[in-house]
Amino acid sequence: MEKDTDKELWKNYRKRMDTSAIYLSFMNHLHYTRAKDEFSATDFDRYLALAYTVKDRIVERWSKTQQTYYNEDVKRVYWLSLEFLLGKALLNNILNLKIIDEVKYIVKKTGCDFSKLIELEPDAGLGNGGLGRLSACFLDSMATMELPGYGYGLRYEFGIFRQVIRDGFQVEEPEEWLKYTYPWEVERPEYTQTVEFGGEVITETDEFGRPRFRWINTQKILAVPFDIPIIGYGTNTVNTLRLWSAKASNQFDLHIFQHGDYIKAVEDKNISENISKVLYPNDNIYEGKELRFKQEYFFVSATLQDIIRRYLKTFETFDKFPEKVAIHLNDTHPALSICELMRLLLDVYNLKWEKAWEITVKTFSFTNHTVLPEALEKWPISLFQKLLPRHLQIVYEINRRFLMEVSRKYPGDIAKARWVSIVEDGADKQVKMANLAIISSHKVNGVSKLHTKILKNDIFKDFHEMYPEKFLNITNGISQRRWLLVANHYLSDLIIEKIGDGWVRNLNELKKLEQFIEDEDFLISLYKVKEANKKNLANYIKEKTAISVDPQSIFDAQIKRMHEYKRQLLNILHIIHLYHKLKENPNMDFHPRTFVFAGKSAPGYFMAKLIIRLINGVAEVINTDKQINEKLKVVFLADYNVSLAEKIIPASDVNEQISTAGWEASGTGNMKFSLNGSIIVGTLDGANIEIMEKVGRENIYIFGLTAEEILEMTKKMSYNPFDYYNKDPEIKAIVDSLVSGLFSRGDKGLFKPIYQNLLFGYEGSAPDRYFHLADFRSYAETHKKVDKDFRDKLAWQKKALKNIANTGYFSSDRAIQEYSEKIWNVKPVKVKI
Repeated sequence: MEKDTDKELWKNYRKRMDTSAIYLSFMNHLHYTRAKDEFSATDFDRYLALAYTVKDRIVERWSKTQQTYYNEDVKRVYWLSLEFLLGKALLNNILNLKIIDEVKYIVKKTGCDFSKLIELEPDAGLGNGGLGRLSACFLDSMATMELPGYGYGLRYEFGIFRQVIRDGFQVEEPEEWLKYTYPWEVERPEYTQTVEFGGEVITETDEFGRPRFRWINTQKILAVPFDIPIIGYGTNTVNTLRLWSAKASNQFDLHIFQHGDYIKAVEDKNISENISKVLYPNDNIYEGKELRFKQEYFFVSATLQDIIRRYLKTFETFDKFPEKVAIHLNDTHPALSICELMRLLLDVYNLKWEKAWEITVKTFSFTNHTVLPEALEKWPISLFQKLLPRHLQIVYEINRRFLMEVSRKYPGDIAKARWVSIVEDGADKQVKMANLAIISSHKVNGVSKLHTKILKNDIFKDFHEMYPEKFLNITNGISQRRWLLVANHYLSDLIIEKIGDGWVRNLNELKKLEQFIEDEDFLISLYKVKEANKKNLANYIKEKTAISVDPQSIFDAQIKRMHEYKRQLLNILHIIHLYHKLKENPNMDFHPRTFVFAGKSAPGYFMAKLIIRLINGVAEVINTDKQINEKLKVVFLADYNVSLAEKIIPASDVNEQISTAGWEASGTGNMKFSLNGSIIVGTLDGANIEIMEKVGRENIYIFGLTAEEILEMTKKMSYNPFDYYNKDPEIKAIVDSLVSGLFSRGDKGLFKPIYQNLLFGYEGSAPDRYFHLADFRSYAETHKKVDKDFRDKLAWQKKALKNIANTGYFSSDRAIQEYSEKIWNVKPVKVKI
């Protein structure tokens, strides 16, 4: 019989943080979880053994965190997002547990390469870009700040597609992040929820003569939860990201199966499980996409049922629901949760409309992330009628009551009523999800000062006029733990050596670095950190593309989702301009420059994909031109994800944040680059403005038209790109080169759509809608200044240091603190082990 002391020893070694305990855990998982010995184990086995070893040290904290929330009856915040771009978790979790030295020691002891094991983990790419990465940073901050927070999303079997470049074109391939195994998740079948679609609604009368609505004859799909632990840095708090996976409610139609039609029998099962199969690429055009609509409802229905289940474990009525539950909508994708909460409160729990509505408004808050009209979701009434008939009734009733309020405030103003209505009239009536979210939430926020100003004064002007108290700004932020501690260990080590590690939890501590602004030794150390990161990136570029780049050149990066308003095209037009200048005079005074691009286009976004082809076409010509290629290189790194960003950002001297002013809500890439000492070349757009205010105008390169100037030119239709094309011979030469065949292997028609788009408009759009030619000359002159300034190495490091030291405001910890105080009213909870 096993002794009690042996049992205690067995339990403790999986929790202890010392090297002997970690070593025992690692070997145990290698032998008993992976069924391998030292001789048969592969690196993948060792990676999994290490991940399970780290997970062992999370589990007790995870359980204790949830139990503490129940025992102390806390208010919890639920972050609803269709995207979570988590990236790799292993190194992040090791650092948050503060066991990096111990883990490296045991990995070395077992003869493994730590960095190689880390690279074996797949990126959990459950998002398209900034929206999903923001969610990941916010969850990290909630856990670190000991806030009772949960993330809810979908467990896509296929995340963001894998991008391959063939003949210069983007080709999409499936990304199977779950192909082998994902060691961090835990399936929770005991909390499975049932989600319904279709059917019909019948009206009945209860015993008091009141109408009751029943949704019947529906198709039922199971939502199975998978939980991922979210670890706070240096705390005992481990919060939960719960992702839903779709399963058929019936494995087979047994009647059909018994008659020998196996394929038909499993058809419904396959259709049901398609709901969580694939992440929709962010093409901002969802109209009529039934699967996307189903995804959104499946996700929010399962989530709302789960939230209510948890609440009712403690309370018998819904009187305290808004006091204990805060639900935050990350953009409009989860906005169907408003209708779903109303349905559950009305039809399942029999609350009156007025009470249900009061609870709903007090519970929900909403972040808008865009000013693009095409990105404001609308869903056809026909789709509601087909899939969610009861929810359509609820939408109509919310809208009826709201329009009565509008008519009381603005009698006779039909235009205003039509604009703010949730239901858009027309040949194909649609539900405007942003309008629904604003009307039904107690707070609505933008994500930068400029963005919020545009929401109040333009996009949602009428709503702000009606509900000024609802609107506020909370500028986005990033997790310094991911984007400095994990991504740039050379720099983080230097900072810790100089000022300690307080900045890991309080990024404002970086302000202390300003004391070294005249310290030449420190500036040289900062230079060497950047140089080491540039050499690492140069090696990666050589390995992936066979292109040799000079680490002494200016590394200039533009890495983000491909979209016309982000203006990768402006960057490549300028590169063509530099190429022309170097061809005219190969001996011109020009500091060598390496331009690095990375980013994915939505598969159906023709123009963005053509711009990728143009970048690769220009790169092909420049990189093989022996006359100039020692001075200019262009690299497109395929399959952009969090891990690739972690390689590029620390190595960049300059970064491009050059969206058309007024079009970028915030941006967070700008914050990540500044934190790593990379200088922004940017427009007065999004969070660029606030970064400029913090780091100083002299430590950022601003160019181009302002949002106000662009709005004025757009309203007056006074912008004519031909004015710039005809008056500036260099601009004309650049634009004409697009149809010369030079960058398309002789095919003069390949880039004609881009040429037409710049000068004439394309498929109904206005000519040069994103003001490339209007901003070009200012952009080119700004880059001349970059070229000049970079040559003074110490002065450049001072700029870099000013950026690093003044990014404290842009921590996601600050953003979450504002959300918790201004919107959610949630308090930190200390978890004791």
